Amino acid sequence: MKIKWREAGAGLVVPAILIAIWHIVTSAEMVNPQVLPAPMAVVRKWLEYASPTEAYDAATMSWLAWAVSGELIRDTIGSMYRVLAGFVVGAGLALPLGIAMGANQRVYAFMNPLMQVLRPIPPIAYIPLSILWFGLGNPPAIFLIAIGAFFPVLMNTIAGVRHVDSIYIRAARNLGASQWTIFRRVMLPAAVPYILSGVRIGIGTAFIVVIVSEMIAVNNGLGFRILEAREYFWSDKIIAGMITIGMLGLSIDLIMNKINNYLLRWHRGLEN
Repeated sequence: MKIKWREAGAGLVVPAILIAIWHIVTSAEMVNPQVLPAPMAVVRKWLEYASPTEAYDAATMSWLAWAVSGELIRDTIGSMYRVLAGFVVGAGLALPLGIAMGANQRVYAFMNPLMQVLRPIPPIAYIPLSILWFGLGNPPAIFLIAIGAFFPVLMNTIAGVRHVDSIYIRAARNLGASQWTIFRRVMLPAAVPYILSGVRIGIGTAFIVVIVSEMIAVNNGLGFRILEAREYFWSDKIIAGMITIGMLGLSIDLIMNKINNYLLRWHRGLEN
């Protein structure tokens, strides 16, 4: 426990130094406050952004409705909904296709050329088509996020299934295991570390894409709010939104790391 707290403290050193430099620069008025506001100005704007905007009325709304009435909370909920929906769609399509391509050479030969053509195309390039196909709102955003999450999960799944140590497969065959048993009990568990790495990268990519998609296709969310703040030269609100995105990204990464460690206990044990 002491080691973990020490590591966490060490990770705060660089951000603290950067904030101190930021404070010194803005306090000395070396930069126009319109361009780079002071740290406390950003904190005040963040608190204002997060505060509930409606008075509590027990007759018309619940405490929960009041708590989530803040603009920041609503934008965060909207962004997270799009991230999760798009990721579920993208990963849900990538996992079975990646397993099939990794386990079957014919499927791999049939599908790989198409995947390699589509993979270098960034999700942003699909924005015009997504608007033409789905209009405005959540559907085009979810479509773009699904594309962003699809390929990291797909490629890592293929790599994981195809790079299973042949010693394990030969040992299972010598013990009389069927092809299905080998796939279910040997190949798939051995590929799990790769798959989870792809999932972790896919969620990160989904979170990047949602910000871009919200700047174009929807009228709420963290990306939309940053674009709105830019139009009105609210630099403090822009930075507050960016910090919120960073905190959410860090939280998602920490959660995924915990899930990976839990699901790969056996793998960690073999390494140790």
